[in-house]
Amino acid sequence: MKRNNFHKYKYSPWFITSRRIAGQFIVPFTIFQFIRTLFLPTILDILLLLIFLAIAVSIHFDII
Repeated sequence: MKRNNFHKYKYSPWFITSRRIAGQFIVPFTIFQFIRTLFLPTILDILLLLIFLAIAVSIHFDII
């Protein structure tokens, strides 16, 4: 059974809206950053990819 901590009235409406928008855009950004990291692996690219992955996983598992 999945435990869901994301309640409707726990967060303000602007936060819920921004979370939904970020959820739509984070996957294409992560894929683009992964392809860019394959061709030009700099420290900045790797850190940005890790940040995007952390955001995508946290949105997917309802952590934020």
